[in-house]
Order: sequence, then structure tokens, then C-alpha cells
Amino acid sequence: MSKSPLIDKYDRQLTYLRLSVTDRCNFRCYYCMPEEGMDFAARQELLSFDEMYNLASLFCSLGVNKIRITGGEPFVRAGIIPFLRRLSKIPGLEEITVTSNGSLTSAQIKALQEIGIRKINISLDSLDRERFFRITRRDRFESVYASIFQLLESGFGVKLNCVVAEDKNIQDIIPFVELTKKHPLVVRFLEEMPFNGSDTFLLPQWSHREIYQHIQDHYPGLEKLQSEPTSTSVNYRVPGYKGTFGIIPSFSRTFCGTCNRIRLGATGEFRTCLYGPPSLNLRDLVRQGASPEELEREIRVAISNREKDGFAAEASVSQKRHESMSVLGG
Repeated sequence: MSKSPLIDKYDRQLTYLRLSVTDRCNFRCYYCMPEEGMDFAARQELLSFDEMYNLASLFCSLGVNKIRITGGEPFVRAGIIPFLRRLSKIPGLEEITVTSNGSLTSAQIKALQEIGIRKINISLDSLDRERFFRITRRDRFESVYASIFQLLESGFGVKLNCVVAEDKNIQDIIPFVELTKKHPLVVRFLEEMPFNGSDTFLLPQWSHREIYQHIQDHYPGLEKLQSEPTSTSVNYRVPGYKGTFGIIPSFSRTFCGTCNRIRLGATGEFRTCLYGPPSLNLRDLVRQGASPEELEREIRVAISNREKDGFAAEASVSQKRHESMSVLGG
């Protein structure tokens, strides 16, 4: 007998789990974590792969059918490929996707193919080597760029996520759109968010409106595409181009009304909203010996208290300092 699905008080069903497997990363993107002074979790504080598998299985029994693997950078954690292979066998799980910074090896790409993972999101904020270095603080542009085309040639659906910020990468917006002319890529432009591990954040000068206007000024005949009801992006195509692009109002949060996402951090923190505080720590409950029934009960309580939108969730956070995105799980 199947269990009743996870539905919040605003009648939104939660079917999409973002699962962070590590808080560590081999890049230091300015909007994600400070260059120095990150207090990474000790290995014993991280959920083990067995713990993650058991929790993922529980969520799938409650109606979750899609899991996105995030970090940090997922591929810096040893044992990730065997874990993904095991995860892919969970009953009810229809799709596993991965978000990466693109520092993938050929062997990892081949393994993902064999597992059946077909969609990869690559965080890439510039098509210029020097700007890439200033943003990521790492000189890895060529290898990341090459991995994108290796993924395409291997049959993956590839999305490029670009965080747009004044004085950082505005001159890259149009080249990114041009990249969709000959390649079946999806480029997504994101408003900057305050999750960089510091308490200093200025309101983004480039909202979804400014990003759209900038692109429309160059391509007056943009075609708006039909998006899935739970999509966070508003999607477009330049007529005749192979790929598409979307704009994600990640700071403006116009997508909250249909959000179907929940998050499990690498150290067990369960969030019903990216912008709000953790509802509970599932790692602690698991290690205290909680049964699946007890875990389900706590998860349902957290879901029942889910806020209406990201603004209400953010208002419930007592601290001013925003956690690093590497801790929150992308």
C-alpha cells in the first residue's frame, strides 16, 4: 500500500529532492563561499552514503520521484559514483540529475552514462578565461568548457547556470545566448543571491527584468516557450537557434507558488525552502535510532509548517548572516 504524498498546507506536492553530498568544492566562487576561512564539516558530521541512501528511499516512498545531486562539488567526494549507481535502483525514483562546476573527468562522464543519468547542470558564469578566474578563483576554464562539449557529444542534456552580477560578467550574457545558436544547450541566467557565507550583500542591480531587457535589446524577436508548471525559469528561444535560454528570478522569487522542492544538506539539515532555516536534522534523528515511521512523522510535521514563499521563509530566519550556498546545497 503506497503512502500518502508530501503535500503542504498550500496544496503543493513535494516531489523533487535536492540532495547535497558534500559541502566541499575545488572552486571558490565569490557568490557561494568566501575565498578563505570556510569551516567545512568534519567527515563524521556528513551523512554517510548508507544514511543518504536510506533517507532518499524514504523520500521516494513518500512521492519524491526526482533527486538532484548537489554540493559543494559532488565529484570531490570519494565514492560518489557507486552511490549514484545504488541510488538509481530506488523504486519510484524516475530521474537523477546532477549539478557540477564542470570539473568532471572522462571516466566520471562514462560512469554517469552507464548509470542512466542523462541531465547535468554546469555552473559557468563566464566564457572568458580571465573573468572565469576572477569569479571562481581557479584557472580551470579550458577544462570546464571542454567537459561541456564532451557531455553534449555523449548525449547528455546540458544546462549552463550563469549567475549575473554587475562588474562581474554582464559582457558574457549575449555570448552565452549566442552559444545556443549552434549547440542544443539550455543557458539559464540567475539573479544573484545572498548565500556567499558573509553578512554583506547588496541588492542585485540585475534583476530578471534587466536581464530580459538586455537580451531583448539584442534579439527583438524572442520566442517565449511553454514551461513546466513547477519550473523556476522563464524560458525563451532566439528563432532558428538550436538551444534555448531561461531567466531564474532567484532573488525576486516569483516561482514560489508552484515550488515542489525540498532539500537535504550534507550534514542532515532538512529544509522545506532554500531561503528559510532548517526544519530539523535528519542525521541526528537517524543516529539516535529513529525508525522510518518516526522519520516520516517528523518530515510530515516539517512539511505542514512550510511557509507560503521564500520571503516568509527568510523572515523566519533569526540570524543576519547568510550561510554559504555550499552548505545549503546549491
